[in-house]
Amino acid sequence: MAMSAFTPTPARLRRASIPLAAMLALAAAALAALACSGDEGTLTIYSGRSQNLIGPLIERFAEDTGIDVEVRYGGSADLALLLREEGERTPADVFISQSPGPVAFLAERGMLRPLDDEVLALAPSSPSGYWVALTGRQRVLVYNADLYDEADLPASVHDLVEDEWLGRVAIAPANGSFQDFFTLFRLEVGDEAALAWLTALREGGAPVLGNNSGIVQAVARGEIGMGLVNHYYNLRLKDEDPSTPSENHYFADGDPGGVTIATAAGALVSGDRDLAGRFIRYMLGLEAQRYFGTETHEYPLAIGLDLGEVNALPVGAVNLGEFDRLGGGLQRTLELIREAGFDF
Repeated sequence: MAMSAFTPTPARLRRASIPLAAMLALAAAALAALACSGDEGTLTIYSGRSQNLIGPLIERFAEDTGIDVEVRYGGSADLALLLREEGERTPADVFISQSPGPVAFLAERGMLRPLDDEVLALAPSSPSGYWVALTGRQRVLVYNADLYDEADLPASVHDLVEDEWLGRVAIAPANGSFQDFFTLFRLEVGDEAALAWLTALREGGAPVLGNNSGIVQAVARGEIGMGLVNHYYNLRLKDEDPSTPSENHYFADGDPGGVTIATAAGALVSGDRDLAGRFIRYMLGLEAQRYFGTETHEYPLAIGLDLGEVNALPVGAVNLGEFDRLGGGLQRTLELIREAGFDF
C-alpha cells in the first residue's frame, strides 16, 4: 500500500486516536465481515480423476462457493499410497478415486472418516459408510466397425481367450478400472481361473496400452481391432469426431465384462469435515450430476434427481456395495496381474 506524504502533528494524532475498546470492536466487525465474504479456508483435493474430466467442475465449485481449492492430480492407486505415506500430515481433505478400490484401501487403514448420513443417502454408498459413489462407468469392448460387425463379436468376456480373439483385444493392466474389473472377475471365478484367463491373453499377444484413452484412439485409427475400456471414452471421442469408426460393444447383461464401476469420494480423517462434506454434496447435486452425464458421458448416480435426457445407470449394473471388497482385494489383484506376466 502506498504511503501518504502527509505527516500528522502530535495534536492531530491525539485527535485521531481511538480508544482500545473501540479498536477491538472494529477488529471484531472486520473479522465478521471477512467470515461472511466467502473466505472459509482452503479445500485440498487429491483427485484420481484426470483434470480434463473433473477440473472444470472443481473450478465451478470454487466460483459458486467462494472457497479456495487446491488440487493434486495423479493415478488413484498412486495417490492412495501417497496418502498412506503422508498419514495425519496429509493436507488433503477429500480423496476422489476413479474406482472404489483405492478408497476402500484407505478406509481399511483408518484414514477416512465416516460420511454423514445425509451425504450417504444422496447416492449409492459403501455399507461401511466411508465413501459415496459419484458416477458409474460401464466396462465395454470398444471395436473398429470398419473391421468387425457387431453381430459377430463375443457375448462374454470369457470368450476373449478363444483362438478367434486371441491377440486382437487390447488391455490396460496398469489402469485402475481394469484392475477393479479384474478384482471382481477373480472374486467371481476364483484366482486360478482368473489367472488362467489373463495369462492366455498375454500369451496370445494381447496389445498392452497404458490407459483407456490410448486403447480407444488406437482402435479408431485401426491400429488395433478392439479393446477393453470404460464406455464413456469412446462417447467422448465421438463427440469430437462423429465419423470415427470406433463403437462400443456391450456384453450380455450380468456378464463380468460389463460390470459398472463407480467413481468414489471419501473424506480424510485429518481434513476439514465441513469443507469435505460440502464439496461431496456439491458433486452429487443437480448441476454437477448433469455435467457428468452430458460432458463426460458417465452415468450420474445421485438418487432422485431429474436429469432430463441424461443417460441412466445401465441395466445389468452390479450392486455397488460389492465394491467395499475391492480395497482388500487390490493387492492380490496386482500380484496376479504380475504373475500373468504384465510388468508395470
